[in-house]
Amino acid sequence: MKFEDLLLEIGGFGRFQIFILFILCLPRINLPMHFLLHNFLAATPSHHCAIPHQEAFVNLTMEEVLLISIPQEPDGTYSSCEMFSQPQFHLLLNSSLQPENNSIIQHCQHGWVYDHSQFTSTISTQWDLVCEQRGLNQATATFFFIGVTMGAVIFGYLSDRFGRKAMLLVSLVFSVIFGMLSAASVSYSMLAITRTLTGVALSGVSLIILPLGMEWVDIQHRTFSGILTSIFWSIGNMLLAMVAYLVREWHWLLVAVTGPCLLSIVCLWWVPESARWLIANGKVKQAQRHLLQCARMNGRKDFTVSPEALRRMSTNKKPGQSYSYISLFRTPVLRKISLCSGAVWFGVAFSYYGMSMNLTGFGLNMYLSQFLLGIVEIPAKMIMYVLVNRVGRRQSQAWALILTGLSIGANVIIPKTFTSLRPVVAIMGKGFSEAAFTTVFLYTSELYPTILRQNGMGYTSFVARLGGALAPLVFLLDEVWRSLPEVMYCGVAVCCGSVAFLLPETLNVRLPEGIEDIE
Repeated sequence: MKFEDLLLEIGGFGRFQIFILFILCLPRINLPMHFLLHNFLAATPSHHCAIPHQEAFVNLTMEEVLLISIPQEPDGTYSSCEMFSQPQFHLLLNSSLQPENNSIIQHCQHGWVYDHSQFTSTISTQWDLVCEQRGLNQATATFFFIGVTMGAVIFGYLSDRFGRKAMLLVSLVFSVIFGMLSAASVSYSMLAITRTLTGVALSGVSLIILPLGMEWVDIQHRTFSGILTSIFWSIGNMLLAMVAYLVREWHWLLVAVTGPCLLSIVCLWWVPESARWLIANGKVKQAQRHLLQCARMNGRKDFTVSPEALRRMSTNKKPGQSYSYISLFRTPVLRKISLCSGAVWFGVAFSYYGMSMNLTGFGLNMYLSQFLLGIVEIPAKMIMYVLVNRVGRRQSQAWALILTGLSIGANVIIPKTFTSLRPVVAIMGKGFSEAAFTTVFLYTSELYPTILRQNGMGYTSFVARLGGALAPLVFLLDEVWRSLPEVMYCGVAVCCGSVAFLLPETLNVRLPEGIEDIE
Protein backbone atom coordinates (compact mmCIF):
# COMPACT_ATOMS: atom_id res chain seq x y z
CA MET A 1 0.00 0.00 0.00
CA LYS A 2 1.30 3.42 -1.00
CA PHE A 3 0.58 6.77 0.66
CA GLU A 4 -1.38 7.81 -2.45
CA ASP A 5 -3.86 4.98 -1.71
CA LEU A 6 -4.29 6.32 1.83
CA LEU A 7 -5.08 9.76 0.45
CA LEU A 8 -7.90 8.28 -1.64
CA GLU A 9 -9.45 6.89 1.55
CA ILE A 10 -9.13 10.03 3.70
CA GLY A 11 -9.78 12.53 0.89
CA GLY A 12 -6.88 13.83 -1.16
CA PHE A 13 -8.24 17.36 -1.50
CA GLY A 14 -10.91 18.18 1.03
CA ARG A 15 -11.49 20.83 3.68
CA PHE A 16 -8.40 19.66 5.56
CA GLN A 17 -6.04 20.26 2.61
CA ILE A 18 -7.67 23.58 1.66
CA PHE A 19 -7.33 24.78 5.28
CA ILE A 20 -3.61 23.84 5.37
CA LEU A 21 -2.88 25.43 1.99
CA PHE A 22 -4.60 28.67 3.03
CA ILE A 23 -2.47 28.94 6.19
CA LEU A 24 0.73 28.13 4.29
CA CYS A 25 -0.12 30.84 1.75
CA LEU A 26 0.15 33.55 4.43
CA PRO A 27 3.96 33.33 4.75
CA ARG A 28 4.12 32.85 0.98
CA ILE A 29 2.67 36.37 0.54
CA ASN A 30 5.44 37.72 2.75
CA LEU A 31 8.33 36.21 0.76
CA PRO A 32 8.41 38.55 -2.30
CA MET A 33 8.07 41.53 0.02
CA HIS A 34 11.58 40.66 1.25
CA PHE A 35 13.04 39.02 -1.86
CA LEU A 36 12.24 42.05 -4.05
CA LEU A 37 12.54 44.68 -1.32
CA HIS A 38 15.89 45.83 -2.74
CA ASN A 39 14.01 47.74 -5.48
CA PHE A 40 12.75 50.21 -2.86
CA LEU A 41 15.11 49.71 0.09
CA ALA A 42 18.16 50.58 -2.03
CA ALA A 43 16.53 52.86 -4.60
CA THR A 44 18.82 55.65 -5.76
CA PRO A 45 16.99 58.96 -6.37
CA SER A 46 18.44 61.57 -8.71
CA HIS A 47 21.38 63.35 -7.09
CA HIS A 48 24.27 65.71 -7.72
CA CYS A 49 27.39 66.83 -5.89
CA ALA A 50 26.84 69.07 -2.87
CA ILE A 51 28.00 72.59 -3.74
CA PRO A 52 30.04 74.36 -1.01
CA HIS A 53 29.62 78.03 -0.09
CA GLN A 54 26.28 78.45 -1.83
CA GLU A 55 25.71 81.60 0.22
CA ALA A 56 28.28 83.29 -2.04
CA PHE A 57 25.86 82.98 -4.96
CA VAL A 58 22.97 84.94 -3.40
CA ASN A 59 22.21 86.72 -6.67
CA LEU A 60 21.89 83.47 -8.64
CA THR A 61 18.96 81.09 -8.91
CA MET A 62 19.43 77.44 -7.93
CA GLU A 63 19.44 76.47 -11.62
CA GLU A 64 22.23 78.97 -12.32
CA VAL A 65 24.26 77.71 -9.34
CA LEU A 66 24.01 74.17 -10.70
CA LEU A 67 24.96 75.40 -14.19
CA ILE A 68 28.26 76.93 -13.06
CA SER A 69 29.09 74.15 -10.56
CA ILE A 70 28.09 70.83 -12.14
CA PRO A 71 29.09 69.52 -15.61
CA GLN A 72 26.29 68.51 -17.96
CA GLU A 73 25.90 65.12 -19.64
CA PRO A 74 25.38 64.90 -23.43
CA ASP A 75 21.60 64.62 -22.86
CA GLY A 76 21.57 67.93 -20.93
CA THR A 77 21.16 66.48 -17.44
CA TYR A 78 23.57 67.35 -14.64
CA SER A 79 26.30 64.87 -13.75
CA SER A 80 25.59 62.77 -10.67
CA CYS A 81 29.20 62.13 -9.70
CA GLU A 82 31.30 65.08 -10.88
CA MET A 83 31.65 68.82 -10.22
CA PHE A 84 33.81 71.72 -11.37
CA SER A 85 36.82 72.50 -9.19
CA GLN A 86 36.02 76.21 -9.67
CA PRO A 87 32.70 77.93 -10.64
CA GLN A 88 32.43 78.35 -14.44
CA PHE A 89 30.71 81.75 -14.61
CA HIS A 90 31.06 81.98 -18.40
CA LEU A 91 28.39 79.27 -18.70
CA LEU A 92 25.82 81.87 -17.57
CA LEU A 93 26.34 83.59 -20.93
CA ASN A 94 26.29 80.41 -23.04
CA SER A 95 25.49 77.11 -21.31
CA SER A 96 26.32 75.11 -24.46
CA LEU A 97 30.03 75.97 -24.10
CA GLN A 98 30.79 73.08 -21.73
CA PRO A 99 34.52 73.04 -20.77
CA GLU A 100 36.59 70.55 -22.75
CA ASN A 101 39.42 70.66 -20.22
CA ASN A 102 38.86 67.66 -17.93
CA SER A 103 41.42 68.93 -15.45
CA ILE A 104 38.84 71.32 -13.96
CA ILE A 105 36.37 68.44 -13.39
CA GLN A 106 36.63 66.41 -10.19
CA HIS A 107 34.67 63.83 -8.23
CA CYS A 108 32.25 65.05 -5.56
CA GLN A 109 34.22 66.46 -2.64
CA HIS A 110 31.47 67.47 -0.19
CA GLY A 111 28.91 64.68 -0.42
CA TRP A 112 25.69 64.65 -2.43
CA VAL A 113 22.31 66.34 -2.55
CA TYR A 114 19.38 63.97 -3.18
CA ASP A 115 15.92 64.47 -4.61
CA HIS A 116 13.57 63.48 -1.75
CA SER A 117 10.34 63.93 -3.71
CA GLN A 118 9.91 60.15 -4.16
CA PHE A 119 11.75 58.67 -1.17
CA THR A 120 12.11 60.15 2.31
CA SER A 121 15.21 58.01 2.76
CA THR A 122 16.79 54.83 1.37
CA ILE A 123 20.03 53.09 2.26
CA SER A 124 21.59 54.88 -0.75
CA THR A 125 20.84 58.31 0.71
CA GLN A 126 21.58 57.18 4.27
CA TRP A 127 25.16 56.05 3.56
CA ASP A 128 25.87 57.72 0.16
CA LEU A 129 25.98 54.42 -1.76
CA VAL A 130 26.32 56.16 -5.12
CA CYS A 131 29.03 56.76 -7.74
CA GLU A 132 32.20 54.96 -6.52
CA GLN A 133 30.11 53.24 -3.79
CA ARG A 134 27.41 52.09 -6.21
CA GLY A 135 28.72 48.52 -6.04
CA LEU A 136 27.98 48.37 -2.30
CA ASN A 137 24.39 49.37 -3.01
CA GLN A 138 23.92 46.48 -5.46
CA ALA A 139 25.82 44.18 -3.09
CA THR A 140 23.04 44.60 -0.49
CA ALA A 141 20.80 42.36 -2.62
CA THR A 142 23.69 39.95 -3.16
CA PHE A 143 24.30 39.68 0.60
CA PHE A 144 20.62 38.84 1.10
CA PHE A 145 20.71 36.11 -1.56
CA ILE A 146 23.97 34.72 -0.19
CA GLY A 147 22.03 34.28 3.04
CA VAL A 148 19.19 32.61 1.16
CA THR A 149 21.75 30.33 -0.50
CA MET A 150 23.21 29.26 2.85
CA GLY A 151 19.72 28.84 4.28
CA ALA A 152 18.74 26.52 1.43
CA VAL A 153 21.53 24.12 2.40
CA ILE A 154 20.83 24.38 6.14
CA PHE A 155 17.03 24.09 6.08
CA GLY A 156 16.97 21.56 3.24
CA TYR A 157 18.94 19.15 5.41
CA LEU A 158 17.29 20.03 8.74
CA SER A 159 13.71 19.74 7.45
CA ASP A 160 14.44 16.23 6.14
CA ARG A 161 16.07 15.37 9.47
CA PHE A 162 13.78 17.03 12.01
CA GLY A 163 10.54 17.62 10.12
CA ARG A 164 8.92 20.25 7.92
CA LYS A 165 6.75 22.04 10.49
CA ALA A 166 9.42 22.44 13.19
CA MET A 167 11.91 23.96 10.76
CA LEU A 168 9.24 26.23 9.24
CA LEU A 169 8.53 27.61 12.72
CA VAL A 170 12.25 28.14 13.40
CA SER A 171 12.71 29.99 10.10
CA LEU A 172 9.71 32.26 10.73
CA VAL A 173 10.87 33.17 14.24
CA PHE A 174 14.37 34.06 13.06
CA SER A 175 12.92 35.98 10.09
CA VAL A 176 11.14 38.28 12.55
CA ILE A 177 14.22 38.70 14.76
CA PHE A 178 16.69 39.50 11.97
CA GLY A 179 14.13 41.52 9.98
CA MET A 180 13.60 43.85 12.93
CA LEU A 181 17.35 44.07 13.58
CA SER A 182 17.79 45.10 9.92
CA ALA A 183 15.30 47.92 10.45
CA ALA A 184 17.32 49.08 13.48
CA SER A 185 20.65 49.09 11.61
CA VAL A 186 22.91 52.03 12.45
CA SER A 187 25.65 51.26 9.91
CA TYR A 188 26.00 49.68 6.49
CA SER A 189 27.96 46.76 7.99
CA MET A 190 25.15 46.01 10.44
CA LEU A 191 22.58 46.13 7.65
CA ALA A 192 24.64 43.82 5.42
CA ILE A 193 25.00 41.24 8.23
CA THR A 194 21.37 41.34 9.37
CA ARG A 195 20.02 41.21 5.78
CA THR A 196 22.24 38.17 5.14
CA LEU A 197 20.86 36.45 8.25
CA THR A 198 17.30 37.43 7.25
CA GLY A 199 17.96 35.70 3.93
CA VAL A 200 19.11 32.55 5.77
CA ALA A 201 15.90 32.49 7.83
CA LEU A 202 13.51 33.28 4.96
CA SER A 203 15.11 30.55 2.86
CA GLY A 204 13.55 28.00 5.18
CA VAL A 205 10.11 29.53 4.62
CA SER A 206 10.61 29.52 0.84
CA LEU A 207 11.89 25.97 0.85
CA ILE A 208 9.41 24.22 3.14
CA ILE A 209 5.98 25.72 2.32
CA LEU A 210 5.38 24.00 -1.03
CA PRO A 211 6.53 20.45 -0.13
CA LEU A 212 4.65 20.58 3.20
CA GLY A 213 1.42 21.41 1.38
CA MET A 214 2.05 19.08 -1.58
CA GLU A 215 2.72 16.05 0.63
CA TRP A 216 -0.88 16.20 1.90
CA VAL A 217 -2.46 16.46 -1.57
CA ASP A 218 -3.37 13.68 -4.04
CA ILE A 219 -1.98 13.34 -7.58
CA GLN A 220 -4.98 14.98 -9.29
CA HIS A 221 -4.71 18.20 -7.25
CA ARG A 222 -0.92 18.55 -6.99
CA THR A 223 -0.72 21.00 -9.88
CA PHE A 224 -3.63 23.08 -8.63
CA SER A 225 -2.06 23.27 -5.15
CA GLY A 226 1.30 24.31 -6.55
CA ILE A 227 -0.23 27.03 -8.74
CA LEU A 228 -2.50 28.26 -5.91
CA THR A 229 0.45 28.62 -3.54
CA SER A 230 2.41 30.39 -6.25
CA ILE A 231 -0.39 32.90 -6.92
CA PHE A 232 0.04 34.20 -3.38
CA TRP A 233 3.64 35.10 -4.30
CA SER A 234 2.20 37.37 -7.00
CA ILE A 235 -0.23 38.88 -4.48
CA GLY A 236 2.78 39.63 -2.27
CA ASN A 237 4.43 41.29 -5.28
CA MET A 238 1.49 43.66 -5.67
CA LEU A 239 1.26 44.31 -1.93
CA LEU A 240 4.96 45.25 -1.92
CA ALA A 241 4.22 48.00 -4.46
CA MET A 242 1.42 49.36 -2.27
CA VAL A 243 3.37 49.13 1.01
CA ALA A 244 6.43 50.79 -0.56
CA TYR A 245 4.21 53.53 -1.99
CA LEU A 246 2.77 54.25 1.47
CA VAL A 247 6.02 53.86 3.47
CA ARG A 248 8.85 55.95 1.95
CA GLU A 249 11.32 55.67 4.87
CA TRP A 250 13.53 52.57 4.68
CA HIS A 251 13.58 51.72 8.42
CA TRP A 252 9.79 51.61 8.64
CA LEU A 253 9.52 49.84 5.29
CA LEU A 254 11.56 46.95 6.74
CA VAL A 255 9.27 46.86 9.80
CA ALA A 256 6.18 46.86 7.55
CA VAL A 257 7.31 43.87 5.47
CA THR A 258 8.60 41.87 8.46
CA GLY A 259 5.57 42.29 10.77
CA PRO A 260 3.26 39.84 8.90
CA CYS A 261 5.62 36.97 9.82
CA LEU A 262 4.17 37.20 13.35
CA LEU A 263 0.71 36.29 12.01
CA SER A 264 2.20 33.30 10.16
CA ILE A 265 3.85 32.08 13.38
CA VAL A 266 0.49 32.14 15.21
CA CYS A 267 -1.38 30.41 12.35
CA LEU A 268 1.25 27.65 12.06
CA TRP A 269 -0.19 26.14 15.25
CA TRP A 270 -3.01 24.59 13.16
CA VAL A 271 -0.74 23.07 10.48
CA PRO A 272 0.15 19.38 11.05
CA GLU A 273 3.49 17.79 10.24
CA SER A 274 3.72 15.99 6.88
CA ALA A 275 2.32 12.47 7.33
CA ARG A 276 4.55 11.31 4.44
CA TRP A 277 7.64 12.48 6.30
CA LEU A 278 6.44 10.95 9.60
CA ILE A 279 5.85 7.55 7.96
CA ALA A 280 9.14 7.67 6.03
CA ASN A 281 10.94 8.34 9.33
CA GLY A 282 9.09 5.64 11.33
CA LYS A 283 6.97 8.04 13.44
CA VAL A 284 3.78 6.12 12.69
CA LYS A 285 1.73 6.99 15.80
CA GLN A 286 1.99 10.71 15.12
CA ALA A 287 1.22 10.05 11.43
CA GLN A 288 -1.84 8.00 12.44
CA ARG A 289 -3.14 10.87 14.59
CA HIS A 290 -2.82 13.40 11.73
CA LEU A 291 -4.38 11.01 9.19
CA LEU A 292 -7.41 10.43 11.44
CA GLN A 293 -7.72 14.21 11.93
CA CYS A 294 -7.63 14.67 8.14
CA ALA A 295 -10.26 11.97 7.58
CA ARG A 296 -12.64 13.49 10.18
CA MET A 297 -12.29 16.99 8.73
CA ASN A 298 -12.91 15.65 5.21
CA GLY A 299 -16.05 13.77 6.34
CA ARG A 300 -14.49 10.29 6.17
CA LYS A 301 -15.37 9.32 9.74
CA ASP A 302 -15.31 5.57 9.04
CA PHE A 303 -11.61 5.63 8.13
CA THR A 304 -9.26 3.64 10.34
CA VAL A 305 -5.61 2.70 9.98
CA SER A 306 -3.29 0.86 12.34
CA PRO A 307 0.30 1.85 13.20
CA GLU A 308 1.42 -1.56 11.88
CA ALA A 309 -0.08 -0.82 8.46
CA LEU A 310 1.69 2.51 8.37
CA ARG A 311 4.95 0.89 9.44
CA ARG A 312 4.73 -1.49 6.49
CA MET A 313 4.34 1.55 4.21
CA SER A 314 7.63 2.95 5.44
CA THR A 315 10.39 3.09 2.81
CA ASN A 316 13.37 0.78 2.84
CA LYS A 317 15.24 3.21 5.02
CA LYS A 318 17.16 1.23 7.63
CA PRO A 319 16.99 2.22 11.31
CA GLY A 320 19.51 4.95 12.00
CA GLN A 321 20.18 5.51 8.30
CA SER A 322 20.27 9.13 7.23
CA TYR A 323 20.54 10.82 3.86
CA SER A 324 22.51 13.89 2.89
CA TYR A 325 23.14 16.03 -0.18
CA ILE A 326 25.75 13.48 -1.32
CA SER A 327 22.88 10.96 -1.71
CA LEU A 328 21.55 13.11 -4.57
CA PHE A 329 24.60 12.17 -6.67
CA ARG A 330 25.25 8.53 -5.69
CA THR A 331 22.94 6.80 -8.19
CA PRO A 332 22.96 7.50 -11.97
CA VAL A 333 19.35 8.60 -12.59
CA LEU A 334 19.22 10.75 -9.44
CA ARG A 335 22.60 12.27 -10.38
CA LYS A 336 21.31 13.28 -13.82
CA ILE A 337 18.14 14.75 -12.29
CA SER A 338 20.17 16.73 -9.75
CA LEU A 339 22.62 18.19 -12.28
CA CYS A 340 19.94 19.14 -14.81
CA SER A 341 17.46 20.52 -12.27
CA GLY A 342 20.27 22.58 -10.70
CA ALA A 343 21.04 24.17 -14.08
CA VAL A 344 17.35 24.92 -14.69
CA TRP A 345 16.92 26.52 -11.26
CA PHE A 346 19.98 28.72 -11.81
CA GLY A 347 18.60 29.96 -15.15
CA VAL A 348 15.12 30.56 -13.73
CA ALA A 349 16.33 32.60 -10.73
CA PHE A 350 19.06 34.48 -12.64
CA SER A 351 16.62 35.73 -15.31
CA TYR A 352 13.69 36.29 -12.91
CA TYR A 353 15.60 38.51 -10.48
CA GLY A 354 17.42 40.18 -13.36
CA MET A 355 14.05 41.37 -14.67
CA SER A 356 12.45 42.00 -11.27
CA MET A 357 15.26 44.28 -10.08
CA ASN A 358 15.23 46.49 -13.17
CA LEU A 359 11.99 48.38 -12.54
CA THR A 360 13.32 51.63 -13.97
CA GLY A 361 14.19 49.93 -17.26
CA PHE A 362 10.56 49.69 -18.40
CA GLY A 363 9.95 53.42 -18.80
CA LEU A 364 7.18 53.39 -16.16
CA ASN A 365 6.81 54.65 -12.59
CA MET A 366 8.60 52.08 -10.39
CA TYR A 367 5.57 51.51 -8.12
CA LEU A 368 3.37 50.96 -11.15
CA SER A 369 6.02 48.67 -12.70
CA GLN A 370 6.15 46.56 -9.52
CA PHE A 371 2.36 46.33 -9.40
CA LEU A 372 2.02 45.45 -13.10
CA LEU A 373 4.75 42.81 -12.89
CA GLY A 374 2.79 41.26 -10.03
CA ILE A 375 -0.49 41.32 -11.94
CA VAL A 376 0.97 39.79 -15.12
CA GLU A 377 2.21 36.80 -13.10
CA ILE A 378 -1.34 35.67 -12.26
CA PRO A 379 -2.57 34.99 -15.85
CA ALA A 380 0.85 33.44 -16.57
CA LYS A 381 0.23 30.98 -13.74
CA MET A 382 -3.31 30.25 -14.92
CA ILE A 383 -1.97 29.40 -18.37
CA MET A 384 0.72 27.19 -16.84
CA TYR A 385 -1.96 25.33 -14.86
CA VAL A 386 -3.47 24.24 -18.17
CA LEU A 387 -0.16 23.62 -19.94
CA VAL A 388 1.54 21.50 -17.26
CA ASN A 389 -1.51 19.20 -17.23
CA ARG A 390 -1.88 19.05 -21.03
CA VAL A 391 1.63 19.41 -22.43
CA GLY A 392 3.48 18.12 -19.37
CA ARG A 393 5.98 19.54 -16.88
CA ARG A 394 9.12 19.11 -18.99
CA GLN A 395 7.96 20.91 -22.14
CA SER A 396 6.29 23.68 -20.13
CA GLN A 397 9.43 24.25 -18.06
CA ALA A 398 11.78 24.31 -21.02
CA TRP A 399 9.76 26.60 -23.28
CA ALA A 400 8.79 29.04 -20.50
CA LEU A 401 12.47 29.62 -19.70
CA ILE A 402 13.56 29.80 -23.36
CA LEU A 403 10.82 32.35 -24.15
CA THR A 404 11.92 34.39 -21.11
CA GLY A 405 15.39 34.63 -22.60
CA LEU A 406 14.09 35.51 -26.06
CA SER A 407 11.91 38.30 -24.61
CA ILE A 408 14.91 39.80 -22.79
CA GLY A 409 16.96 39.51 -25.98
CA ALA A 410 14.23 41.17 -28.03
CA ASN A 411 14.41 44.30 -25.88
CA VAL A 412 18.14 44.55 -26.61
CA ILE A 413 17.32 44.80 -30.33
CA ILE A 414 14.20 47.01 -30.11
CA PRO A 415 15.26 50.70 -30.32
CA LYS A 416 14.75 52.93 -27.27
CA THR A 417 12.43 55.13 -29.35
CA PHE A 418 9.76 52.37 -29.33
CA THR A 419 8.51 53.52 -25.92
CA SER A 420 5.22 51.60 -26.14
CA LEU A 421 6.59 48.29 -27.45
CA ARG A 422 9.48 47.88 -25.00
CA PRO A 423 7.35 47.80 -21.80
CA VAL A 424 4.95 45.31 -23.47
CA VAL A 425 7.81 42.94 -24.41
CA ALA A 426 9.33 43.33 -20.92
CA ILE A 427 6.03 42.50 -19.22
CA MET A 428 5.57 39.47 -21.52
CA GLY A 429 9.07 38.34 -20.57
CA LYS A 430 8.20 38.74 -16.88
CA GLY A 431 5.11 36.59 -17.45
CA PHE A 432 7.22 33.83 -19.06
CA SER A 433 9.77 34.16 -16.26
CA GLU A 434 7.14 33.73 -13.56
CA ALA A 435 5.64 30.79 -15.47
CA ALA A 436 9.10 29.16 -15.42
CA PHE A 437 9.47 29.81 -11.67
CA THR A 438 6.01 28.44 -10.90
CA THR A 439 6.67 25.27 -12.89
CA VAL A 440 10.14 24.62 -11.46
CA PHE A 441 8.85 24.58 -7.86
CA LEU A 442 6.10 22.10 -8.77
CA TYR A 443 8.33 20.03 -11.06
CA THR A 444 11.24 19.70 -8.62
CA SER A 445 9.03 18.62 -5.72
CA GLU A 446 7.80 15.75 -7.94
CA LEU A 447 11.26 14.67 -9.16
CA TYR A 448 12.78 13.74 -5.78
CA PRO A 449 11.70 10.89 -3.45
CA THR A 450 10.13 11.66 -0.07
CA ILE A 451 13.24 10.66 1.90
CA LEU A 452 15.33 13.13 -0.13
CA ARG A 453 12.73 15.68 -1.23
CA GLN A 454 13.84 18.47 1.10
CA ASN A 455 17.49 17.72 0.41
CA GLY A 456 16.70 17.97 -3.30
CA MET A 457 14.75 21.19 -2.84
CA GLY A 458 17.55 22.54 -0.65
CA TYR A 459 20.20 21.76 -3.27
CA THR A 460 18.24 23.26 -6.18
CA SER A 461 17.29 26.28 -4.08
CA PHE A 462 20.99 26.71 -3.23
CA VAL A 463 21.87 26.82 -6.94
CA ALA A 464 18.93 29.14 -7.65
CA ARG A 465 20.00 31.58 -4.97
CA LEU A 466 23.47 31.69 -6.49
CA GLY A 467 21.69 32.93 -9.61
CA GLY A 468 19.70 35.40 -7.50
CA ALA A 469 22.88 36.64 -5.81
CA LEU A 470 24.68 37.19 -9.13
CA ALA A 471 21.70 38.84 -10.90
CA PRO A 472 21.97 42.30 -9.23
CA LEU A 473 25.76 42.39 -9.67
CA VAL A 474 25.39 41.85 -13.43
CA PHE A 475 23.81 45.33 -13.65
CA LEU A 476 27.26 46.78 -12.92
CA LEU A 477 28.42 45.44 -16.32
CA ASP A 478 26.45 48.21 -18.05
CA GLU A 479 29.61 50.30 -17.66
CA VAL A 480 31.34 47.90 -20.11
CA TRP A 481 28.45 47.83 -22.59
CA ARG A 482 24.99 49.18 -21.82
CA SER A 483 23.21 46.05 -23.13
CA LEU A 484 25.64 43.48 -21.67
CA PRO A 485 23.46 42.64 -18.60
CA GLU A 486 20.42 41.90 -20.83
CA VAL A 487 22.54 39.77 -23.20
CA MET A 488 23.78 37.70 -20.24
CA TYR A 489 20.25 37.22 -18.84
CA CYS A 490 19.06 36.18 -22.30
CA GLY A 491 21.89 33.69 -22.97
CA VAL A 492 21.69 32.00 -19.57
CA ALA A 493 17.88 31.63 -19.76
CA VAL A 494 17.95 30.04 -23.23
CA CYS A 495 20.81 27.64 -22.38
CA CYS A 496 19.32 26.52 -19.05
CA GLY A 497 15.85 26.19 -20.60
CA SER A 498 17.30 23.77 -23.14
CA VAL A 499 18.71 21.61 -20.31
CA ALA A 500 15.14 21.04 -19.02
CA PHE A 501 14.49 18.74 -22.02
CA LEU A 502 16.84 16.21 -20.37
CA LEU A 503 14.64 15.79 -17.26
CA PRO A 504 12.01 13.01 -16.92
CA GLU A 505 8.29 13.77 -17.21
CA THR A 506 6.28 13.60 -13.94
CA LEU A 507 2.75 14.30 -15.20
CA ASN A 508 0.27 11.90 -13.49
CA VAL A 509 3.15 9.96 -11.89
CA ARG A 510 3.00 9.01 -8.21
CA LEU A 511 5.37 10.88 -5.91
CA PRO A 512 8.40 8.59 -5.40
CA GLU A 513 8.93 7.48 -1.81
CA GLY A 514 12.43 5.95 -1.94
CA ILE A 515 15.52 6.07 -4.16
CA GLU A 516 14.59 2.73 -5.71
CA ASP A 517 11.40 4.36 -7.09
CA ILE A 518 13.60 6.82 -9.00
CA GLU A 519 16.15 4.30 -10.26
